[in-house]
Amino acid sequence: MNYETLIITFAEPIRMLDDFFDAPETWGVETLKGWVDNYESTRFTPIDECRAVITSEYNMPSVREWLEYYMPIANIEEM
Repeated sequence: MNYETLIITFAEPIRMLDDFFDAPETWGVETLKGWVDNYESTRFTPIDECRAVITSEYNMPSVREWLEYYMPIANIEEM
């Protein structure tokens, strides 16, 4: 399997970004991690307050597009 990996630095703490999911009945999840992990073969692993590693086998383009549109991102590093 060939996984894509991103290290994302958010402009705000991840715990604050979870507020975006204040309507679980709309999103089906309550956290950013939950949203990313809902994509098949995709995982969100926080590494500190504002950074996370995201890996995905084949959904990275969709996940990245959504994150760039909805989340305040300071930096994205492709691995």
